[in-house]
Amino acid sequence: MKRKIYVICAFLLTFATLQVHAQVSNGLYRALTDANSARVVALGGVPLPVHDGDLQTAVFNPSAISPEMNNQMTLSYVGDFKMGTNFATAQYSHTFENMGSFAASVQYYNYGAMQYASESGYTDGSTFNVSDYAVTLGWGRELTDKWSIGANLKYAGVQYEAGRAGALGVDVAATYWSYSNWAFTLAGRNIGRQIYCEELNVENKWLPFSLDFMASKKLDHLPLTIVMGYKDIQHWNKIYDDPLDLEDYYDPVTGEYNEPSKTAQFFTNLGCHLLIGGEMAVGKNLFLRASYNYETYRNMSVPERRSLVGFSAGFGIRVKAFQIDYARSRNNIVGSPNFLTLRMDLSKL
Repeated sequence: MKRKIYVICAFLLTFATLQVHAQVSNGLYRALTDANSARVVALGGVPLPVHDGDLQTAVFNPSAISPEMNNQMTLSYVGDFKMGTNFATAQYSHTFENMGSFAASVQYYNYGAMQYASESGYTDGSTFNVSDYAVTLGWGRELTDKWSIGANLKYAGVQYEAGRAGALGVDVAATYWSYSNWAFTLAGRNIGRQIYCEELNVENKWLPFSLDFMASKKLDHLPLTIVMGYKDIQHWNKIYDDPLDLEDYYDPVTGEYNEPSKTAQFFTNLGCHLLIGGEMAVGKNLFLRASYNYETYRNMSVPERRSLVGFSAGFGIRVKAFQIDYARSRNNIVGSPNFLTLRMDLSKL
């Protein structure tokens, strides 16, 4: 058993090394990094180190796919009414004896109607559509009462006006949970690259790879689960040169660049990798969730304006065979998308 775990870890680290050398930026397939299900979003949009049979967690953490998800279906909708964008996801899971558990999902991202414009900015009112989509088939299996593994095979496509492109990728993950209510997940997501492209100028053909290590702890004397982790292990430096100089690094008189200290750079980078959140159960059928992402705050907030950028929060309500989850994620100062997920246990209907 230990040998299997070592092989999984080596597999993840090998692909991490390859992707770090190949990846320049998130590129054309950035939609693959966006979580759509409400519970995942409320807890930070990362591979959740949980093992409670919730199908919502399968897209980002295939090692969470388990027999408890058998015959589950989830429908998720994301709407940003100010921006006119909306996303949708459908998932279904089934377990086959001696083969493991499988989860299939279809994700669709619609960015609304875009106006044609000339180089001078002239528009005649005509529009075109921009959309992304992804189809994923996941597999998970429990190796022991403490270890589970999983993998996703995915196809990602884009349709930008007359341009089209597609890519193939995989996710791999392993989860360990202890008898003391600790759980740990190591997940390598979006390992792959573009396979075809028509009428699009694409320089970076790699998928937006991420290697994440997450942990959770269910408290013994409080109905609260703490989620924490270190994301984007493969890329340490999160500091970039801001052309607007919102943090006043350039001297307004001399124009010289005042580089922050090494200590400040270290803690800024560290903070951009860390994430923390929590889920509290209020009785048996109500769940409250919240998380904070410092990287989102640093990249999307405006120093002169106070805001809740970086915070996500939501709740879940369970009613017999149904569970309704809602989340709101503050990703910028303009607006916050609304996430709604309906989970159904078809075996109980």
